Amino acid sequence: MSLHEVNPSVKAFAVVISILILSVFFDPFTPLVTILWVVTVTFIFGRVSFKKWLLLFAPFLFIAIIYVWSTMLFPRLQAGDSVIWEWGFLTLTAEGFQRGVSLGLRVLSFATLSIMFTLTTKPTDFLLSLMQQCKLPPKLAYGIMAGYRFLPLIKEEFLTLQNAHRVRGVARARTIPEKVQQLKRYVIPLLAGAIRKAERTALAMESKGFTGEKNRIFYREITVSRIDWLFFILMISAVILSAFISWKLGYLQFYNREL
Repeated sequence: MSLHEVNPSVKAFAVVISILILSVFFDPFTPLVTILWVVTVTFIFGRVSFKKWLLLFAPFLFIAIIYVWSTMLFPRLQAGDSVIWEWGFLTLTAEGFQRGVSLGLRVLSFATLSIMFTLTTKPTDFLLSLMQQCKLPPKLAYGIMAGYRFLPLIKEEFLTLQNAHRVRGVARARTIPEKVQQLKRYVIPLLAGAIRKAERTALAMESKGFTGEKNRIFYREITVSRIDWLFFILMISAVILSAFISWKLGYLQFYNREL
């Protein structure tokens, strides 16, 4: 089984439901087991590049460290908390440390699930699956798809404008007012080009029968198989099992909005 072959809608629902289940709990063990499970599944069945995965994971790791650091050193002190270390206005308690680690691991568990979906799902297949399985209106889906295709073209036009300005002797902006003025010179041509492309795309879609009809025939059919439902069951079961193990070990806690 390859994660790239799993139905995108089923995969998306598995990720969303897993995140919703994880959001109920607030202990370090449950998200930690989930992170290990998701990372293992991603690299064994996803065939993703570790470098690319790490590049996407690094910002979430930084955010998690900030959360852990701020929650540990600036805790909401309560009666009966065990103070581990205190210096000036900084206080580290055992309860604050546990809350900080739990919060950081929650962020990383959400991140690993999202990265697994992002790296193993083609945007085109996801939109086709939403239209065929979730009955998303084709007019909206094809509009999103067309807009997604515009992004590389806008980048190419931006680079072309930059090169054209350099050829004509426009100096590189160094101060903030110069950068604002330079941005204005780029925005108007890019906006005009985007409007022209949008009009041409709309006319082309309408001429080819993309009128918003829901009952249409697709050249590529995205189906749901037993493997897709097996993946869904395994992902949800893994999260529930991690919570069960945490409960058996005495770590399980529910989120009560007290950080």
